[in-house]
Amino acid sequence: GCNTFAWNFSSVSELTIIGFDHLSHQKLIGSLIIITYFLVLICTTTNLSLIVSDRHLHTPMCILICNLSIVDIIFSTSCSPIMISVLLSEIKTISLTSCVARMYIHHVADVTECLALTLMALDRMIAIISPLRYHSILTNSRTIILIVLSWLLAMGVLIPLITTIRSLPYCQPFIKYVFCDYATLLRTACVNPEPYFLYPVILSLWLLGGHFSFIFLTYVVIIVTVLRLANRQSRKKMFSTCISHIIVCMSFYGPKLVSILLTRIGVALTLTERNAVVTIAAMLPPLINPFTYCLTTKQLRERLIKLLTRNRVASVK
Repeated sequence: GCNTFAWNFSSVSELTIIGFDHLSHQKLIGSLIIITYFLVLICTTTNLSLIVSDRHLHTPMCILICNLSIVDIIFSTSCSPIMISVLLSEIKTISLTSCVARMYIHHVADVTECLALTLMALDRMIAIISPLRYHSILTNSRTIILIVLSWLLAMGVLIPLITTIRSLPYCQPFIKYVFCDYATLLRTACVNPEPYFLYPVILSLWLLGGHFSFIFLTYVVIIVTVLRLANRQSRKKMFSTCISHIIVCMSFYGPKLVSILLTRIGVALTLTERNAVVTIAAMLPPLINPFTYCLTTKQLRERLIKLLTRNRVASVK
């Protein structure tokens, strides 16, 4: 048993990514991905720096934005460098161990992003339903505890994926997709993949069915609460505090829901289309999130403007 497992796993030690091989304009796609990746890194680190350096921004909401920024960096780093090296450097091989590690990191970031959006929905709901008790209910320390628990939960629920992938025999060294995720590695293994999709399906139901439904319900509660407010200005202010979270949720859940709906109604995606959906799902949220929060969060926006104008004044002097 043990020796067979060791032989199976080491019979293929390197994988070749061929998901982009049939595409024209590979350098252009690679350039777009590298630009997106750099924008993600610059914008997320800007948000992190603004929040960490200003004590006035050490609030539950800003701590949650910090968490989302860290998740976004990890999420995009788990897949972008592979795609960039394949498209621009034409380095298409990756060791199986490295691919499995990247798969785990990618899925941990994916699940943590989902949990982070749920925590942000909870934060907005508490802020709007009971604004006077908000600071006593959601303290900074409680927020940090919830964030740590979300990371531990994500790491824990994905251990079965690692153990499954590590136990499979690999006898073909080609990946038809564009980076390392569970479905990619499963379809590369020499087994019938169907039985191994049961656990990911259960996970997806928990994340999409459970968390997406919870976020939707928090917005039902928020809308009902806001509509009861007599003051139109208060209504406008309440909705403006939620708009950033709505945009971020749409960018994260949108591609996932589209691919699920297409599959459900019997639309078979070609390999290129599947790769396009997967790439957009991996690149879009980390790019949209920092822009959205920096532009729509008043304190962050003011802090950034203050820094930029101070630097401009200094350079003029």
